Amino acid sequence: MSHKIIFGPAGNPIEYKGKTTQVCSYISKEGLGAYEYQATYGVRIGEKSARELQKNSKDNKIRVSIHAPYYINLSSQDPDVINRSIERLIQSAQAAEWLDAYRIVFHPGFYTKYTPKEAMDVCKNAIRDILEKLGSLGIKKFTFAPETTGKKSQLGNLEEIVEICHSFDHFAPTIDFAHVHARGEGSIQNSDDYQKILDYLESELDIKRLHCHFTRIEYTKAGERKHHTLDEKEYGPPVEPLLETLINAGWNSTIICETPLIDQDALKLKSCYEKLLK
Repeated sequence: MSHKIIFGPAGNPIEYKGKTTQVCSYISKEGLGAYEYQATYGVRIGEKSARELQKNSKDNKIRVSIHAPYYINLSSQDPDVINRSIERLIQSAQAAEWLDAYRIVFHPGFYTKYTPKEAMDVCKNAIRDILEKLGSLGIKKFTFAPETTGKKSQLGNLEEIVEICHSFDHFAPTIDFAHVHARGEGSIQNSDDYQKILDYLESELDIKRLHCHFTRIEYTKAGERKHHTLDEKEYGPPVEPLLETLINAGWNSTIICETPLIDQDALKLKSCYEKLLK
């Protein structure tokens, strides 16, 4: 992992047919350096398989993260929903320890009938419960990475994600630039727009490595609608200005590709990055 910026897919590569425990061998042969394990519909990986995947990632020098289940809402008005969300994040943290995953990505929740401040307060209380329970279980090696969300109905704009990360130890942001772009109805147009995000993060948080998601995105006034491939250039945000900004700022970054062509477009991102370095 010699590059300051490394790239990888959100999930198993499209044409990979083998066991997930050996997927990092395939990712390495493709020339990528990261992998985000998807626990989209529940944490279903056991300790044995997770440790096999960890060994495979270490043998191939692949940086691993895990995306926690999508059915998480730490700001719900229903206590049962919050309790189930807490349990899913605890399960994710346990799996992350087995995987030696350096980030646990998750979507914080929804505003529903709460004001943004009320939703944030409910979310923070749930996070306190999570940290207390992880301590009692002896799970210590974890970094939760709340993700900037793409819909305006969701808790998780850039400022809210920074607030959560600023409030707790073992937290660092996941910046999904497409979500920021969609939520802002096309707010990222050039290097200056990316630089403002980096400047804000640098002023508020001590970040050693920035964890990012990237895709082309279609949006409405409500925010995120659909992910698109890199070749569908009518959709933003722009690629080269992001990479130029990260290079010029000297930021160590992991960029996880979430287009429909997860690994193939990750390779295109890497190729663009390498051209910019020349």
